[in-house]
Amino acid sequence: MSARRALDQVRTVKAVCPHDCPDTCGMVVTVDTATGRAVELRGDKEHPFTRGALCQKVSNYLERVYHPDRLLHPMKRVGKKGEGKFTRTSWDEAIATIAAKFKEIAASADGPQAILPYSYAGTMGKLMYASLDRRFFNRLGASLLDRTICATAGAAGCDVTLGTRAVTDPEAAVNARYIVNWGSNTLVTNLHFWKVQLAARKLGAKIVTIDPYRSPTAAKSDQWIAVRPGTDGALALGVMHVIFRENWQDDDYLSRYCVGAAELRERVLREYAPERVSHITGLPVPEIETFAREYARARELFGGPALIRVNYGLQRHGGGGMAVRTIVCLPALTGDWRHPGAGALLSTSKAYPFDDHYLTRPDLVPKGTRTINMVNLAEALHGELPVPSAGGEKWPPVRALYVYNSNPAAVNPDQSRVLSGLAREDLFTVVHDQFQTDTADYADIVLPATTQLEHFDIHSSYGHLYVQANNAAIAPLGEAKPNTEVFRLLARAMGFEPELFEESDEAIAARSLRAPPAPGVAGVSAALEGITLDATKAGPVRLNVPRNWAPFAEGNFPTPSGKCELYSEREARAGRDPLPHYAPPHEDPQTRPELAARYPLQLLTPPAPSFLNSTFVNVDTLRKSAGERTLEMNPADAAKRGIVDGQMVRVFNDRGRFRARAVVGESVKPGVVVSLGLWWRKFTDDGANCNTTTSTATTDFGGGATFFDNLVEVTAL
Repeated sequence: MSARRALDQVRTVKAVCPHDCPDTCGMVVTVDTATGRAVELRGDKEHPFTRGALCQKVSNYLERVYHPDRLLHPMKRVGKKGEGKFTRTSWDEAIATIAAKFKEIAASADGPQAILPYSYAGTMGKLMYASLDRRFFNRLGASLLDRTICATAGAAGCDVTLGTRAVTDPEAAVNARYIVNWGSNTLVTNLHFWKVQLAARKLGAKIVTIDPYRSPTAAKSDQWIAVRPGTDGALALGVMHVIFRENWQDDDYLSRYCVGAAELRERVLREYAPERVSHITGLPVPEIETFAREYARARELFGGPALIRVNYGLQRHGGGGMAVRTIVCLPALTGDWRHPGAGALLSTSKAYPFDDHYLTRPDLVPKGTRTINMVNLAEALHGELPVPSAGGEKWPPVRALYVYNSNPAAVNPDQSRVLSGLAREDLFTVVHDQFQTDTADYADIVLPATTQLEHFDIHSSYGHLYVQANNAAIAPLGEAKPNTEVFRLLARAMGFEPELFEESDEAIAARSLRAPPAPGVAGVSAALEGITLDATKAGPVRLNVPRNWAPFAEGNFPTPSGKCELYSEREARAGRDPLPHYAPPHEDPQTRPELAARYPLQLLTPPAPSFLNSTFVNVDTLRKSAGERTLEMNPADAAKRGIVDGQMVRVFNDRGRFRARAVVGESVKPGVVVSLGLWWRKFTDDGANCNTTTSTATTDFGGGATFFDNLVEVTAL
């Protein structure tokens, strides 16, 4: 076959990675026009930020698309819940069954609030993540889901200080000369920003990683600061103490653009001397002092400003919101917000003013509808959620659960109680997914979902500043349908107003780009102006923000005061401490010695590089790459327990237990153990993953999950 003929037989399609990662990579899919089959998937070299590179997971995406275990037809349960036994059914029967059950529950004494949608970020596209699904459940009057499992504590903490997320132009970070990955395994979870950091290093930057775990990022950094889990806020306060003690602060920036500098100075000088911070964090005083000096004087010592890449791992403990609030105060003290690519970066998500109100129609929600925190799914399924202001009365258990874009049987805390709730025979459960997940094993109806190659969507990002549409490359496999189409079918079956659901996906996407002007960070309200759907379908389009964007160079904080609120009047009015302070984890050995006497080890469960939370676990290539479940532990802790490298161990507490193979070494300090997750139960030898040990306790701000706030014990098997 000639090269010319070969080219005639294929076409290429611009696509976008849909997964919960800040990079939102551009992809190019090659399709055989004769068969309609995708034959190649690669990174888009024309994408200005991701530049053709894909992670290990998405490089194997075609294995996921054409996996022999793909769900291709609707199914209904024929076995016991949890057995995973189903028989094929039709879409008509499945939709009719769901609609009839929803109508029955809505008409009962419990009402439609006994129905709970459960979703998160299995896909990050604006349409598949949050559009017709929200309209449907809002119109139905179902319970609202507070989607807190990942990021809300850090987001809320940022909002107290900054009024929005900590943000700078990621491409401009090449200008930074002191880069701190604070709770961020950037090499694995933000690959393309790591490349920006390496480019800055070539120009003289120093890279520091603060993490209790010697992650791949920490291993490749110039310095690893092994802070004790949950004590990052204390370290930030100690840094502030040194800055104010040595008068390294930027008084001009503080006086012009901040409120509360004097009160903050008085507190940290009085309460957070390096000696006390050393006791809390487990870091030597000289290491705290040196870090504070290098961070505060980066322009003098390294020739440029400092940037903190703060990420969500450090906020998954009881004091996580306050920790992030505290850390994002630091660039105000040093004046690093003045400089492009400097300051702090948590997320670029708030730079995209999509019309989310139009997409989701919150105005349809009936007054008084309850909200259920997704972290508390176990309590919702068991009827343990309190009715506010009702003197101890509890809501009845959820009667119907509709799961999409998530796998709560694997990802939710207190896994054992989630599973016992899912096993209730009186619970009607629908799962819309690409595979028969652990959650799908408990479903009454299973619906086949499309992959990213099989549907249209439009994407923002939380790690760069480009909008791009995902063009469908192939026809849906089997009878798979995207989220939007399923909710159109359900809306028709429920008799809901056609005008809410019958608009096409492309029309919805085009309309979402035309958000009404809104106050916010300088330049952001007009960031989508002039960007058309056709332009995004052709490739990535940068938001209308300046090159080398420094949004807080001259203040412009969208707080009530318009300034960086080191002292928060809002917090004071709410009866909370208005100043940054150290809030320890719920299960901290220093504050819970009685619990630590039984369970002395702090367990961290970051995602394995081969997986993205529970996604990709069933892809053979990636599961083989991940190897088996391991538990990394310090030699001192292993020796106390008679554990040797390579030995099978049991990890447990009062909530549950799981097995793993010990990896003994210096990747963690004494008192800390790490097990990379998140495995599906059906791919483990004991039917459990690390979430059997995690609790449903929530964070101080935002009601977030506390996955890394978890004391355990380990014994040899």
